[in-house]
Amino acid sequence: MDPFEVRIQFLSLLRRLNASQQSIQKVVGYALKYFSGCGEDLWDCIVEECQKGSINNRINILYFLDSLCETSLLAKSHSGVVAQEGTQNSSFYVDYVSRDLGKIVDYVVPEGRQGLPNMMSTKQILESWRSKRVLDPQKVDEVMAALDSRNASLEADPSARSAPAATALPRSEVFKRIEEDRERHKRLRERRWVQPVSHNPHTHLPPQLASFLPLTDDGDGEEELTLDIEFENDWETTSDWNEDDDDAV
Repeated sequence: MDPFEVRIQFLSLLRRLNASQQSIQKVVGYALKYFSGCGEDLWDCIVEECQKGSINNRINILYFLDSLCETSLLAKSHSGVVAQEGTQNSSFYVDYVSRDLGKIVDYVVPEGRQGLPNMMSTKQILESWRSKRVLDPQKVDEVMAALDSRNASLEADPSARSAPAATALPRSEVFKRIEEDRERHKRLRERRWVQPVSHNPHTHLPPQLASFLPLTDDGDGEEELTLDIEFENDWETTSDWNEDDDDAV
């Protein structure tokens, strides 16, 4: 297909996007398939739909971006795929998400009461990206702080609290949103614990669940492993060795 046809078909997929994993993975696969020739154009489509779509469509796009980032990092960790495209330093769509994170969040959670339905889910995704190092934690913190500040201003304004939402959702859309929220929250709980994988391109390991940005120092290079979230959590919550441990041994 030529770039125009790729764009038209991608827009059609985005507009039919819902909370099901089947729908999300279909759009993710399409976006990655045409990344090499049309990546920037497809990203413009995502931003455009984030700006123009309904509140429900915008949160669907954000959850789609969550899966797209995970799959992009997984693709980056496979040296064969990366070498084929000649983009060793590229994280595919993760670079775009990092660049335009503030803009995307502003579209998904617009100012005023209109954005409140998407506030909690957006924070959950941002916290997930921060804890797994999908994006730069400092950049995520900045966006989270902006959201918290906006929410605090809304709560402090009595007229804003009592004012009706700019566009009330139809009853059918409300029930649809409830069902989709259940599906999304179920997915987030399933992905709460993941297996970090190595970023060493010279290792040939079977596919893992996801790949995240490593915490490296200047001299670590490509050999540095990703943060082992489960190990770090256990390490921080384990007490020092004491007499009870001697008895247990």
